[in-house]
Amino acid sequence: MVITRDGVDLFEVLSEFGWSESDDLEFKSAKGGLPQSLWETYSAMANTAGGFILLGVADSGIVSGVADQNEMRKIFWNTINNRSKVSANILESSDLQVIEYAGKSLITIHIPRASRYQKPIFIGQNPFTGTYKRNYEGDYRCNEREVAHMFSDKSEESVDSRILNKYTLQHLDIDTFHQYRNHFLSYKPNHPWVGINDQSFLIKIGGWKECAQTEQKGVTIAGMLMFGREEVIRDTLPQYCVDYREKYADDPYVRWTDRFTIDGTWSGNLYHFYTKVVQKLFSDLKVPFELDNRLFRKGETVVHEAVREALVNSLIHADYLGQGGVLIEKYKDRFEFSNPGTLLITMDQLLKGNISECRNKTLQTMFTLIGAAEKAGSGVDKIWRGWASQNWREPIIRESVQPDRVLWTLSMIHLLPEESVARLRQRFGSSFPGFTAKEIQVLVAADIEGFVDNERMRQMTSEHPADITKLLQRLVSKGALIKEGRGRWSRYCLGINPLQKDLSSVHLDLSSVHLDLSSVHLEELSKLDDISKIAEAAKQRKQVAYSKMEAILIELCQGRWLTGKQLAELLQRNQDALRIRFLSPMVERKLLSMRYSETPNHMNQAYTSSVDHSWKKT
Repeated sequence: MVITRDGVDLFEVLSEFGWSESDDLEFKSAKGGLPQSLWETYSAMANTAGGFILLGVADSGIVSGVADQNEMRKIFWNTINNRSKVSANILESSDLQVIEYAGKSLITIHIPRASRYQKPIFIGQNPFTGTYKRNYEGDYRCNEREVAHMFSDKSEESVDSRILNKYTLQHLDIDTFHQYRNHFLSYKPNHPWVGINDQSFLIKIGGWKECAQTEQKGVTIAGMLMFGREEVIRDTLPQYCVDYREKYADDPYVRWTDRFTIDGTWSGNLYHFYTKVVQKLFSDLKVPFELDNRLFRKGETVVHEAVREALVNSLIHADYLGQGGVLIEKYKDRFEFSNPGTLLITMDQLLKGNISECRNKTLQTMFTLIGAAEKAGSGVDKIWRGWASQNWREPIIRESVQPDRVLWTLSMIHLLPEESVARLRQRFGSSFPGFTAKEIQVLVAADIEGFVDNERMRQMTSEHPADITKLLQRLVSKGALIKEGRGRWSRYCLGINPLQKDLSSVHLDLSSVHLDLSSVHLEELSKLDDISKIAEAAKQRKQVAYSKMEAILIELCQGRWLTGKQLAELLQRNQDALRIRFLSPMVERKLLSMRYSETPNHMNQAYTSSVDHSWKKT
């Protein structure tokens, strides 16, 4: 198929056959023929969230075209179908198209997200050296741990059903196991498993297995996670960690007001964690109820059901071989559920619901048997339904890499809070009545959440991604939003009323007359020995461990104010990527403080760390 549209914006042409800002986009000039880096990007996009590659356009946006598009297409298909060059071809013929644009031929290649059963997609013949993924900075080569996790997710056998040879009932916390049995009895009093012995019951629920072929027998990973003792779980799964934190204090020096984590005072297993944390999550909800002996309310509200679903969702979808552990956080106005691992389905599939892909199917069964989970793929629907019942903002789902994590944020804030609308009225003045209802929804999201992007609006509306892109761009043209980044990494922050630009420019922020280290030119700043030495570790390496980069940022900002631009130049990183991946999350976790805390998107925003965070350096 050839699309000819001269005189029209290139991105608008791309949107005509499926591209939107929710999709990643990579330009490649292809002046010397099909570039080798294309295959690294093919692997990276397929193993992450998919995307588009556009051949014939330089990274700067200059359109050069491809010299012989027929020959280039032939080479492309020959290479992608050569198993010695690329592990798998997951494209269809319609995924490659030719555009005649500005008098030149361009080739666009749509890369779908590979399924869990197709990953890893790699180049060459060794997956441990030829597998790539995408982050904010582009393609990066996966380490052996990341590749191993892809192979683990690929297996038809659920990871948690594997046998821990020779581990028996004696390695479990028997009190927890009996509490679970009582829970099961209460939920299903007439079930035929009620009267069987402990060993038989453990076998029935998937906590114990025997393999005739290998002659292995013992507790499964799921049985150990659900009922094991802390020291035994850590011995079999060294990365295992579960952590609940309650953050109610306004004081930034108070890291949490309540915490429940592995500390040797309780069993440390998932069932014990679930029973304690579900009560803590429910305790201050403004939709009152009374727990029965099954930890459910008779006639349980959809809100409590949604919170419970989100908690169980994190526990059964976590990659317990991954980094970071399960982290549940409760704030005054929201809940956050974070677990290691990636989504096993696409974002579109997740939002549509009724698709069940679970990393730990045996754990899912165990929670289902006590009424705390379902296998029909309706858990996500229950979360949405519970939040919609209170007119709260739609849950936010974010997937990140390095390390792989999934974060759900359930905010107890109204869809259109009066305070937010009032702020927007004040910001945009006489222009505000001219915004449509959909535009106001976007602006409120940007005001409350700090920024908005195509993916977030897909979670909030039923609009097509291409229509959302046009909506966001329309607000940019009105001066209501400011765009940062490109393609999937595009994000939009609040702008100002164009009619007020001249007036606002004469108002001087009193803080601008204060001189401190943040006002020093970068050239002078880089001459300071301590600053240079701190930044050196990151400057010399493209890939730096997440915890190491956090420690570097904390040390750089210790006792001084530095802007995002200064930090990006010191560390030789992309400014947007640095803010999205590190600065904003670190502010949220109180590791850094913002100079203009009431205006997160302030043009002169700077960061400092006045607290001793030496405990964070590892």
